[in-house]
Amino acid sequence: MGLLDFLLDLFTGGTRQQCPACGTADARRNRAGQIRCKNPVCQYFDPRIAPRGAGTVIPTRGSFHPAHPLTIRYKNFAGQDREFIFELNLVFRQKNHFVGTVAPTGRRISLSRDRIQNLSEVESQLPASVVSQSGPTPRENQILAYHKKHGTTSPLFEKIRAKYPD
Repeated sequence: MGLLDFLLDLFTGGTRQQCPACGTADARRNRAGQIRCKNPVCQYFDPRIAPRGAGTVIPTRGSFHPAHPLTIRYKNFAGQDREFIFELNLVFRQKNHFVGTVAPTGRRISLSRDRIQNLSEVESQLPASVVSQSGPTPRENQILAYHKKHGTTSPLFEKIRAKYPD
């Protein structure tokens, strides 16, 4: 194992171990005894060994300026707090996400409602048709179509009809 350890140290830049400061697995200790960690918030962080694409990049180029801005505070998958400015008239709901055009790029992005920090404020500014679910789920559509086609009824059918009277 001595030769294999030597080769791993040579090609990876040090021996692998758990970081003593933050506990991240796969930290490295070089020949001089210095610890290098992949965790960006650790005191031993070394960007040269951090995985590529670990953070998110915010595009800053573009000329899209919303006429009716809607600011959404969002915590992304990496735990970073972001702030997005949407065009209020171009936002719609798709299942558990809000989809809309964002400044300054003019690109359409999707944000999970679970991660929006100011959800109540955002929902109060959006029209009621956007906030509520737009219609029955595919399973509910199947039940409605079956009973309509066969002219029958069931307790579940009646419950769905009461939920969506149209």
